[in-house]
Amino acid sequence: MSAGAAGGGAPGQWGQARPGGDPGAIERALAQVAPERYEAYEALLRALAEGQVWMLLWHGQPGSPDAQYGNMDIGGLGYAPAVTSPGQLSASGWARGHEVISGLEIAGALYRTRWGLWLDPHVPGGGVGVPWADLRRIAVGLDRLPAGPLQLAEPQLAAPPFYAQLEHQAAEVRPLRSLRQVWVRPALGEPYLAIGLDLYDTSPPAVEAARALVQRAVVHLPEGTSVSTVMLADEFDPVAMWLLANARPFYDREARFGPQQAAPQPPYPGYGYPPPQGQSVAGWPQQPWQGYPGR
Repeated sequence: MSAGAAGGGAPGQWGQARPGGDPGAIERALAQVAPERYEAYEALLRALAEGQVWMLLWHGQPGSPDAQYGNMDIGGLGYAPAVTSPGQLSASGWARGHEVISGLEIAGALYRTRWGLWLDPHVPGGGVGVPWADLRRIAVGLDRLPAGPLQLAEPQLAAPPFYAQLEHQAAEVRPLRSLRQVWVRPALGEPYLAIGLDLYDTSPPAVEAARALVQRAVVHLPEGTSVSTVMLADEFDPVAMWLLANARPFYDREARFGPQQAAPQPPYPGYGYPPPQGQSVAGWPQQPWQGYPGR
C-alpha cells in the first residue's frame, strides 16, 4: 500500500501513552503484513491494541490547545499518519512535533470520526493503513467484532420454525420495530447469521428484550448454525450499514400494526449510537501539505 496526499490535522489532545507491552511488537508485526495475509494483519491489530504509536503533529506541541495531527487522503478516505518507533520517527525525517499515545486510545478517538491510522508512511512501499472499521474493533475488543473484509449476503437457511417463532413473539417486544438478516463470512473464523435489531427504544432493557427474543428462537436453527445480533442504530457497524442499505425486514411491526409512537430515548448516548441532537464531533480540516521533508 502506498500513501497519497496529505493535509492538516485534528486536535491532538487524546491522552498519553501507557507503559508496558513489547515496544517493538508493532514494528515487527507491520513487517509481516501483506495482501491476503489476514492472520498477519490480525497480529498487527493485536500489537497495536497493546502498544503505542508516535502521532505526527502538523501543528503545535503535545498537550497544547492548538495541537493537530496530520491528515492523509488515501483513495478518498482519511487517515492520520503515525510512526511505530523512535527509530522510524528519525528515519521519516519529520521535523515538526509528535505525540506518543497508546494504540487503544488513538483507535477509540479516530474511529468515531471515521478516520483511519496510517503506520510508517515513509517506508518503502508506503506503510500500512488501518481503516476506521478496524480501529473500532481495537477500541471495542478484537474478540467481540468479526475480522474483515466481510462477505455479506442474503441467508439461504431452511429454518421455518426459527422464523416462525421470531415473528410470533416479536409483537410482544414493544420496542422492536423490525428484524432483518444477513449471512456474514468473516476473513477469519466461521460464518454466522446476523439478525439486525431495529428498535424504537435503545435503552439497555429494550436491547436485552430484543436479544432474548432471538436467543429463544435459536434452538430451532440447524445444528451448528451460529447467530449474532446487531443494532441497526449503530452507525459504525459495517453489518448494520449493509442491512439498512440492502436487506428488507422479514418482520415489520409497522407493516402489520401501523406506525407506532417511538419510545423515549435515554438521556445519554449508549455504545455505538449517534450523539444527542445538537452535539457534534470535531471535524478534520483539510489543509494543504507538501508531504514529508525530502519526499
